[in-house]
Amino acid sequence: MTVAIAADHGGYPLKEAILAYLREQGIPARDFGTTDTNSVDYVPFAEQVAKAVAAGEYTFGILCCGTGIGMAMAANKIRGVRAANCMDYYATRMTRLHNNANVLCLGARVLGVDSALSFVEAFLNTPFSGEERHTRRIQQIQDLENETVGAASGRPQTQ
Repeated sequence: MTVAIAADHGGYPLKEAILAYLREQGIPARDFGTTDTNSVDYVPFAEQVAKAVAAGEYTFGILCCGTGIGMAMAANKIRGVRAANCMDYYATRMTRLHNNANVLCLGARVLGVDSALSFVEAFLNTPFSGEERHTRRIQQIQDLENETVGAASGRPQTQ
């Protein structure tokens, strides 16, 4: 397992705590930045991590900003990325178990470090269930990415 991680200025302190945790666990991680709390745009950081995960260079990505919302929105624009903004432990487990998410987004201004680290642990250690219904739903997401509609994707067409 390998992890790509990045943050904007608002998520920088949380990113540093997560990097320390990953090191303690012996999990290889690459820090894509930022390197301090000076104001930066989050989109380029989300893009770098999402593209690296989508390309298969890293197993998972972790993105931190103030709320996790902006990072998730940006990362989900990259084909092959299923980024989830998680604010509780249950949702974090379910996003892996049912949705096979590959990027975890966390909000440094809405989560405590202890909670965030428990979410990271859950995300990295919860396997995808592989159940047919979940696999089918993930395929439907991929179909949306590929702009297939109607009968080709098994979804009803809307008029």
